[in-house]
Amino acid sequence: MKVKSILISQPKPTEGERSPYLELAKKLNLKVDFRPFITIEPIPAKEFKSQKINFTDFTAIILNSRNAVDNFFRLCADMKIEMAPDTKYFCINEGTANYLQKYIQVRKRKVFHGKGTETDLLDVIKNHPSEKFLFPCSNVRKNVIPSFMAKKKFFFKEAISYHTLSADLSDLSDVKYDILVFFSPVDIKSLFDNFPDFIQDNTRIAAFGSATGKAIEDAKLTINISAPTPAAPSMVMALEQYIIKVNKG
Repeated sequence: MKVKSILISQPKPTEGERSPYLELAKKLNLKVDFRPFITIEPIPAKEFKSQKINFTDFTAIILNSRNAVDNFFRLCADMKIEMAPDTKYFCINEGTANYLQKYIQVRKRKVFHGKGTETDLLDVIKNHPSEKFLFPCSNVRKNVIPSFMAKKKFFFKEAISYHTLSADLSDLSDVKYDILVFFSPVDIKSLFDNFPDFIQDNTRIAAFGSATGKAIEDAKLTINISAPTPAAPSMVMALEQYIIKVNKG
């Protein structure tokens, strides 16, 4: 079946923001909608203090999403903490690194980034073994970074800064898409929290990352599109290759 519509389980790009998904939609004449399947609930500073973590004890901050960036600096502001100017920031990708400009003056000597996966980021982090690392994260997170840091015996602490919850998707109950694109196991949990009787039928499912793929398979759904792969290192590339193939003719 040909593909005409896609739902991306991520926030809609802000006005003026370059989106490869919108470029793909224009290129292949597709309808592309954006809808986060999760919602973020900040942890109040008063509640956070029970973790007994002093941000200024750390020389390096690991940031694996814009949510992590926002909530780390929100807590800094709420607790009237100012990080040292020479604090290093290790970001999951270049976009997250650039997003830091919302809060600090970005300098190359203190901001580092991977290429979009935890493994890429850890390849950068491993070159800084003497730093004291803080990982502001959600209550729901993959174990890749903590297990690596424990294995390497780096100075490391997690700081649960926000909760990741299922979003209310009730308005999508009668909406059908040819492809649903998921980026996290939490997206799959949200899908079934909202639609416990969901049946895949002719809907194609795209999965980014092995953890997301496993969650989809555990839910007895079929994965039609996977990324990253050697042939398609990004989800956009994987979608384009699949859609061109099935829409041919």
